Amino acid sequence: MPMKFDYDKLRVKEGVKVNLKDFSTCDDGGYTRKTAKEEIRRNIKKLKKFQEMFYADDRYSLLIILQARDAAGKDGVIRHVMSGINPQGCRVHSFKTPGRNELEHDYFWRHYIALPERGMIEIFNRSHYENVLATKVNPQWILNERIPGYDSVEKIDGQFWDKRYEDINAVEQHLYRNGMRILKFFLNVSKEEQRERFLSRIDEPDKNWKFSSADLQARKQWDDYDRAFEEMLEKTSKPYAPWYVIPADKKFFARVAVGDIIIELFKSLELHFPPAESPELLEKAREILTKE
Repeated sequence: MPMKFDYDKLRVKEGVKVNLKDFSTCDDGGYTRKTAKEEIRRNIKKLKKFQEMFYADDRYSLLIILQARDAAGKDGVIRHVMSGINPQGCRVHSFKTPGRNELEHDYFWRHYIALPERGMIEIFNRSHYENVLATKVNPQWILNERIPGYDSVEKIDGQFWDKRYEDINAVEQHLYRNGMRILKFFLNVSKEEQRERFLSRIDEPDKNWKFSSADLQARKQWDDYDRAFEEMLEKTSKPYAPWYVIPADKKFFARVAVGDIIIELFKSLELHFPPAESPELLEKAREILTKE
């Protein structure tokens, strides 16, 4: 039997002060590896059916945002949760460091052009939120954007970041009003678990490519990133675009949780297959095809 877990406690409430210490990194939701695997299998079947109807219904689009520290398991969540989805109805976009052409536009441009059309699911592996995370911890990177009035790090103050949060909220609310549904997941991994996963990447030759010197630099900035994550969650979790803080030390539960939350969203949309043009047309087509 599927288990019941109160995912509302993982949802960041609007206007509530966020402290990551209040959120578990190691909760297993009452699952074991075996029972989680069974639940993931059930969710794959459910998502397959919902996605087909979602595509045919053609009223909504879905944006799934995954943010996390390195080695938190974003790729694994995508691979396991969405494995049954028809590739024609789902895309994954992984955002790297912005290139020269991207820096000629505002920071949201490269994300906006990757948004899903109606009937489609888009997964952002990292997203526009890097512009209030990585750049907040490393404000010197903002200077690459050549924003008028911000030609030194000293000018990048609290008001600058508040405006960015306001802009992000405004864009997401606009998208919601036009039929896009947005789910945002922060995979919350502990420093100890990240260390073990980094060591695994170093010790296993086929995982060496996943490790970068930048990973160690970000690890040195752990506390700074904590503060950036907390402020991001607090300032941008809205009823129309909620954040969920997903315990990520147990990969199997993170995959269950993300799948369950997506399914609940689909259930809330009252999806349906569009009706045929007319019963008469179907009968006429049957008659013609039968006589061929």
